[in-house]
Amino acid sequence: MSDTRADLGEHDEPAEDQVVDAFDAIVAEGSQRLHRSWREVLTTGLAGGLEVGTGVLALLAVYAETGSHLLAGIAFSIGLIALLLARSELFTEGFLVPVTAVAAKRASVAQLGKLWGGTLVANLAGGWLVMWLVVHALPDLGATAVESAVHFVDAPLDLQSICLGVLAGSVLTLMTRMQHGTESDPAKIVAAVAAGFLLAGLQLFHSILDSLIVFAALISGAPFGYGDWLAWFWYVALANMAGGLLVVTALRLVRSKDLLEQERAEAESEA
Repeated sequence: MSDTRADLGEHDEPAEDQVVDAFDAIVAEGSQRLHRSWREVLTTGLAGGLEVGTGVLALLAVYAETGSHLLAGIAFSIGLIALLLARSELFTEGFLVPVTAVAAKRASVAQLGKLWGGTLVANLAGGWLVMWLVVHALPDLGATAVESAVHFVDAPLDLQSICLGVLAGSVLTLMTRMQHGTESDPAKIVAAVAAGFLLAGLQLFHSILDSLIVFAALISGAPFGYGDWLAWFWYVALANMAGGLLVVTALRLVRSKDLLEQERAEAESEA
């Protein structure tokens, strides 16, 4: 019997031990995040925007000095590391963990909507504030911000733009899954650096990161307006959601189907 138990793993669930542990951690964390009050949602999202703003500051500074998007992408990972260690909230990090908690019936769809909506608005507000500070503290970065922002606001709504948005949402959600798959802080930081490199280094379309670049450009007197930003932002946010939900989260939910059924049964029995 002991040999059989060793072959099967430590858990009785029909999945690998690592998958079970990650699933349990995701459901527990997702439930906690979804039961936050409005005050907690908004302040955590505001902090997330401020922290991502530090990554955008690093991105602009490195790109201004080197002209390399790849190096700037590595610099941007400072913002993702700050999010990880400060336990803040980014809109595009809210796909895998909260959705899994809702699928497990540990929270409601209304709570998910509150988390998404509150976090999105707070991220943008916090990010705009940081960019205002950056532009006025380091005005030489304004021209770099304008140059970088044109890549986004001038992009047509076509297949390439949608794919860039889907890829960005997939990358951030995959980063979240990788960080929940390990207890090693160095490994989590490596995942953040890898995601930052792909997002900013390849200029994928990310609704929050790139909005902050556009905000910096607008504050610096860019030759376009907030209407041009909104015309780009709405479809990129939807594409990010499609990438995070359909490309990554849906596959994880299918893989954890048996675990989800057990969690739902437990939730219903406790209700």
